[in-house]
Amino acid sequence: MRKRGYKRELDLNTEQITACLKHAGCARKAYNWGLARKEEARAKGEPMPDARALHRELNALKATEFPYMYEVSKCAPQEALIDLDHAFQHFFRKVNLKKQGKWRGKCGYPQFKSRKKGIGGFRLTGALHVFEKSIQLPRLGTLRLKEKLYLPRNAKMGSATITEQAGRWYISLCVHEEPAEPAPATGPVLGVDLGVKTLATVSDGRQIANPKALPKRLKKLQRLSRWHSRKQKGSANRKKFQRKLARMHARIAHVRQDALHKATAGLVAKNKPADQRPAVIVIEDLNVSGMLKNRHLSRAIADVGL
Repeated sequence: MRKRGYKRELDLNTEQITACLKHAGCARKAYNWGLARKEEARAKGEPMPDARALHRELNALKATEFPYMYEVSKCAPQEALIDLDHAFQHFFRKVNLKKQGKWRGKCGYPQFKSRKKGIGGFRLTGALHVFEKSIQLPRLGTLRLKEKLYLPRNAKMGSATITEQAGRWYISLCVHEEPAEPAPATGPVLGVDLGVKTLATVSDGRQIANPKALPKRLKKLQRLSRWHSRKQKGSANRKKFQRKLARMHARIAHVRQDALHKATAGLVAKNKPADQRPAVIVIEDLNVSGMLKNRHLSRAIADVGL
């Protein structure tokens, strides 16, 4: 059994967007509250409570301090506290690796989440049902999908994570499935040379073009950033241009992601017969972090997404 993620965009109405905002806000509140409780226990020299203990304590406080949490699914704050536990586990793991000299950089102590840095998201578990053009979730009901016939309908669903990015809402499904064993590829060996002017040059003569997602939109991005910086902080105009700037950044990221996905799918060619799929793909090993230190080429190298 293998876990696989499927991510699609949702087509929500105003009422559903409000409900998703409430769920995301409650998940963020539970995460921040749990982090404060853990730090309080640590300051007193007590063992930090885990997600299960925090959830029991949060349920006892809902009626008096957090009555608005009754308007959302219990999974949103519960899964947020589980994520907090995982964040501390990764932090302590990196601390141990750093003591052994196997980790460089920051260990990433869990930080409080601010709405100014993004709405965020939430995760739901339980009864998840996928239909042709929609998906049914606990407490949120039936949500329409932008694309149909993509999500698996007859598979075991683990969880659904809903996130917001630049005004668009997405759902990621964790699906437990038994993949079919593919036939071994018997095609030729391919060598791939990565570059900046051309995204990749393949040994069979193909050249994969670089979409240049950032340079083509750099002037507009700079203009929007300049307009945004000139608006008064806290004003409605600043929020409006903040949304426009976020949409432009998302557009650039989507163009880059689409080009990389098409390039890798074309190289692997998993839908072609076994004799047309490459048996081995060899890609040069580049020191990308070192190349990014070149101030003349760093923007172009980062835009390629090596």
